[in-house]
Amino acid sequence: MNVTTSATTAGGPQGRRAATLVMACVGVFVAYLPVTTVSVSLPAIQRAMHASTAQLAWVSDAFVLPMAALILTAGVVGDVHGRKKVFQAGLAFCAAGAATALSAQSIEVLWAGQALAGVGAAALLPTTLALISHVVPDPRERGKFIGLWATSLLSALALGPIIAGIVLEHFAWRWIYLLAVPVSLVAMACAARLLTDSRAAGSRRLDWPGQLTAALAITALVYGVIEGGADSFSDAKVLVALSTAVVAGVVFVLVERRSDSPMLDLKLFRSAAFSATTLVAMISFLGLIGFFFALSLYFGMVQQLSTLEAGARLVTVSLMAILVGAPVGRLMHRVSARALITGGLLVSAASLLSLTTVDADTSYLSLVWRLALLGLGMGLVITPMTATAVASVPHHLAGMAAAGNNAFRQVGGALGPAVLGALLTSRATGSLPGHLTEAGLTGAQRQSVVAAVDEGGLGAVAGMDLGPAQGRALGALSEAFLDGLHLCLIVSAALTLLAAAVAAVLLRGPRRSATLLAGSGTGTEVPAQRGADEPRPEFDLR
Repeated sequence: MNVTTSATTAGGPQGRRAATLVMACVGVFVAYLPVTTVSVSLPAIQRAMHASTAQLAWVSDAFVLPMAALILTAGVVGDVHGRKKVFQAGLAFCAAGAATALSAQSIEVLWAGQALAGVGAAALLPTTLALISHVVPDPRERGKFIGLWATSLLSALALGPIIAGIVLEHFAWRWIYLLAVPVSLVAMACAARLLTDSRAAGSRRLDWPGQLTAALAITALVYGVIEGGADSFSDAKVLVALSTAVVAGVVFVLVERRSDSPMLDLKLFRSAAFSATTLVAMISFLGLIGFFFALSLYFGMVQQLSTLEAGARLVTVSLMAILVGAPVGRLMHRVSARALITGGLLVSAASLLSLTTVDADTSYLSLVWRLALLGLGMGLVITPMTATAVASVPHHLAGMAAAGNNAFRQVGGALGPAVLGALLTSRATGSLPGHLTEAGLTGAQRQSVVAAVDEGGLGAVAGMDLGPAQGRALGALSEAFLDGLHLCLIVSAALTLLAAAVAAVLLRGPRRSATLLAGSGTGTEVPAQRGADEPRPEFDLR
């Protein structure tokens, strides 16, 4: 049993549950709000900052990288020093990051603000789930709470584009960060009163060798992919970065195997359900977050939509996922997680493949049903994926399992814009000269456009003065961008199908009946009260 360290919240157990759920939902909303708010604003940021595609990828990854690198550490700090403290610290970092980005006058300061917000999100994600796990120990009931948690996550993704669109209709792009500041500060004040603190049983401590090697591996990997896509994968700095990522990853595994208090207990991967949901989270988010990055640029650069118009299209995905997510939380007790996750990923892959026919003139009605289909698939996946990861291990390791699942999810999210951004840029710049020739531009004009793209990215063409040829150059750029977008969609669909195959193969019921460790520190095991289709811990991890 977790150790409660603060006074009982007014209202008894039910009051504590309600207060914890509200604060957890607010926390995950604040953590994920920058994801789509920034994504849909990338064209405006690119124009204002004169940023290249690689620099834009770093705007997204400056947020996701620290989130991925620090989630496991944040989970351990919460277990050792109290989850309430880490929760409040996460909100403080989110407020500081938003304030920094709000005042940014350069792309580097914007990266810094995004990074601070990413640190805050890293603190919020594992602690919100651990707080829920603490007040709702029964896995069956916990699934309903996690469903509401996932709905709040999706609500942030849904509202982000709308908030950004409304702001950019009237103000500069930097004001998209304003809302996060008061929301974070008010939530901090409410948490001080409403939340009951908790710690994990036992003697966990910070695992600095594991933290440092994990952070180095993730940072080097994403840096190598972004720089390799922008320049060349044979470049010396790229080869050094990727080699460093491999070495640091191997060292991390060796360190964690020998640690007395590992940041990520590798025994968790003995659970087929935990391994499956972790791989699914990483692979699917790589494809989906990368897809959102490419799609937001399509709306801005090809269809020339305003941010609000682009947001109205992107919000379709999240709204559908929200509508589906709540019933899925209840459906989990009747339909296996394997069927829900595999089916959702197959639906998502079908949606991504259907989008490969879009062009510059694709109408809203033609696009919206495909995006709704993608949201349907996501809604079927997110809740059971998170609940299965937490429920597939003994209760005293639920916080670590949640942090591990979120960490791998964010690694995929960090690699998404990097990998697909590199593919998009490479394919578009490769096909651009041919499209310029088809558009009738002269040799000198073609060379100047290609040189501008090589120097300043695909968005540089909009700022050129080519006289009468300007419209034809932009049309050729759109065609080249569509070539890159179609490649990204095919890769995203392939990754989603791979995730579906992983879920179908690994997400199977345990071969034997298991018991759930009742973590009171006594080592006593008690039978878990679970539904027929709920995942069970397949082993004793003590």
